[in-house]
Amino acid sequence: MLNAKDLELLAAKGISEQQIEEQLACFVKGFPFLEITASASVEKGIMVIPQEKQATYMDAWDAYLAKNKKIVKFVPASGAASRMFKNLYEFLSADYNEPQNAFEKKFFDEIKKFAFYDALNKACIHNEVKDIPALMANGEYKTIVATLLEPKGLNYGQLPKGLLLFHSYPQTARTAMEEHLAEGAMYAKNNAGEVNIHFTVSPEHKALFEQLVADKTDDYEEKFSVKYDISFSVQKPSTDTVAADMENNPFRDKNGNLLFRPGGHGALIENLNDVDADVVFVKNIDNVVPDSFKCSTVIFKKVIAGVLVSLQERIFKYLELIDSGKYSHDQVEEMIHFLQEDLCVRNPETKLLEDVELILYIKSKLNRPLRVCGMVKNVGEPGGGPFLAVNQDGTVSLQILESSQVDLKDPEKKAMFEQGTHFNPVDLVCALKNYKGEKFNLPDYVDKNTGFISYKSKDGRELKALELPGLWNGAMSDWNTVFVEVPIETFNPVKTVNDLLRQEHQ
Repeated sequence: MLNAKDLELLAAKGISEQQIEEQLACFVKGFPFLEITASASVEKGIMVIPQEKQATYMDAWDAYLAKNKKIVKFVPASGAASRMFKNLYEFLSADYNEPQNAFEKKFFDEIKKFAFYDALNKACIHNEVKDIPALMANGEYKTIVATLLEPKGLNYGQLPKGLLLFHSYPQTARTAMEEHLAEGAMYAKNNAGEVNIHFTVSPEHKALFEQLVADKTDDYEEKFSVKYDISFSVQKPSTDTVAADMENNPFRDKNGNLLFRPGGHGALIENLNDVDADVVFVKNIDNVVPDSFKCSTVIFKKVIAGVLVSLQERIFKYLELIDSGKYSHDQVEEMIHFLQEDLCVRNPETKLLEDVELILYIKSKLNRPLRVCGMVKNVGEPGGGPFLAVNQDGTVSLQILESSQVDLKDPEKKAMFEQGTHFNPVDLVCALKNYKGEKFNLPDYVDKNTGFISYKSKDGRELKALELPGLWNGAMSDWNTVFVEVPIETFNPVKTVNDLLRQEHQ
């Protein structure tokens, strides 16, 4: 099936023939739906931390920071922002010249509120010798949009979200990336005043990000009295997946070459695995707010990090106890109770195990990466949600699932999905080392059965694309997972350009 040219391409990407075979087999057999037992809720699996308890967890986090551990803020920031401007691209290609629908009217009515207004105005004057008010008075609305999106102007249609101006301040405007620098200084600074931030970016944008860091870091170091260590990585070519045609054979382009596609955000588990850190915060690039709104975000980041290190402390204590061999029957009971109640890991079969087997089971479940995930109440936003799911060994544990992983044709499962009270805003804090201080190898904890197939086209021909298990879905399937309710105000994503007009971004 593979020719000499194919093998050369595979070698260059670092992909084995076996991987290609496995991927093509996925197209043939598809992916099984996950077995779910319930949607997670406050009654089942989601911790609600009362106000009087929040300070205890924040103190636990501050105490952890004082130990000079390595903390990293990990921000997926690849991909162009073209989806953010979908409505404006539609306006450009429409057969009318003035704003017609509610989205277009809002964009132009409130155009002065955008943080990029001054930069756009300058570009309009430079290119058209008219400012924005003059262009609007003249009915040249499309010229303004073209100046925003196209290379002759600000080129926002081709840039990643991280490099776009999101928020206005009295003397300046900040990009989404800069907001992450500010945020990192507020909750991820260790005792030595260091803040480590890692961005995953597209290869074509990496130089632009590096330039922005070079231009701005000094200002933020001075403003927040910190020292930044900012690093970047790109999705590894070895995580690309082969595309298939409708007969499940490798898809070849018009030159007869194999077509590979990026494997989606699940590929980033490899990037996360390369990060050397004790604790990592994961949050998407577009979920940021100006400083005046950051208070709630910072409090709850510290709260969920405090929950993480408190749980980790207990896990390590139990694992050391198991290693010593000096544990009583009561202590084994206590560990089982902790697994079931605090980590929501249950298996009815454990009642049947002898003590020796039981200890091995407890150890295998405790000794794995740990994550605490913020969950917000459902307000109709799209996205995955928290569930109790059945793993391959029969254990039920907490998982974040997307709708594609649930059999929505099954009325019972569909009801569970629709009754979900919370959804996943991608607000994670992760512990990546074991009780001996060694790094976990994260790819070992991926459930490979949780990828999904999407349908795309190339050169006018349909194709099947393979998405790897998502970063916070199947890629972290075999982790210990805890859900904590966080307030909706900590979740302010920018999916369309008009989201920047929401109160939280002003």
